[in-house]
Amino acid sequence: MAASWGFDLYLDLVQRKLEEVVRPQRQDILAAAGLIADSLGKGGVVHIFGTAHSQLLAQEVFYRAGCLVPTNVLLEGSLGMRKATENAYWYERQEGYGKVLLDSYDTRPGEAILIISTSGRNEVPVEMAVEAKKRGLTVIAVLSLRYCAQVEARHSSGKKLPDVADMVLDNGAVLGDAEIVLDGIAHKLGPTSGVVGAALLQGLMVQVAQTLAQKGHEPPVWVSFNVPGGLDINARHIETYGKRIKHL
Repeated sequence: MAASWGFDLYLDLVQRKLEEVVRPQRQDILAAAGLIADSLGKGGVVHIFGTAHSQLLAQEVFYRAGCLVPTNVLLEGSLGMRKATENAYWYERQEGYGKVLLDSYDTRPGEAILIISTSGRNEVPVEMAVEAKKRGLTVIAVLSLRYCAQVEARHSSGKKLPDVADMVLDNGAVLGDAEIVLDGIAHKLGPTSGVVGAALLQGLMVQVAQTLAQKGHEPPVWVSFNVPGGLDINARHIETYGKRIKHL
C-alpha cells in the first residue's frame, strides 16, 4: 500500500532522488573526485560556495568531523540566512559582488571550486564561476538541471551556471524545489535540494578521500573533539592549513 503519512511520503521521495538521480551520476562523481584529489595531492585546497540555503550546504563539509581538512568555504554574512528577507536574496542578485568576494580568498590555479545553486540562474553564483575560471580554477556546479532549464538567466550575459561550469552534478530538484502534495494544504511541501545535496556532497568528498588514499596520499581528516586525541590531531591540521583556509 502506498505511503499516506507526510513523513513517509517525504522519506520515499528522498530515497527515489538518491537512487534515480544521484547514484546514476557515479561516473561524473568519480571524475569530479579525481580532479579534486589531484589538486589536493599537490598541496591545494578545494573551495566551496553557495548563497542562502546553499550556503548551509557549503558549510556541511567544512570543519566537521569526518570531513576533509583542505576544504575552504567561502562565507559572506550578507549571502547567508542571518537576516533572510533582507540579505541573501537581494545580494545574490548583485553583479560585481561575486568578484569582490572571490578576491578576498586565497585561490590558486589548478584548484577546484564547488558552486552550489539549485536554480543556477542568479547573478552571484554565475559570476563566481566566471571569475573562478579566470583564475585557473576548475568549476564544479551542484544544481538541478531540471529546475535550471525552466527558468530564465538573471545575469546580464544571459548565461546560467551550467553554461560556465566545467562539470555539473545534479541534485534532481523540481521547479520550486518542494514536491509533497497533501490534502487541505494549498502549496507543496518538502524541498529536496538540501538533504539530497548534502548526501551528494558528502559522498563526493568521501570519494575524494578514497581517491587520494589510492594515489598514496593520506587524506587529512577532521576528527571529533569528543574522541580521544581529536583535539591534538585537529590542532596540527589548523597549524598546517590555517593560512590557506580563511575561516579556521
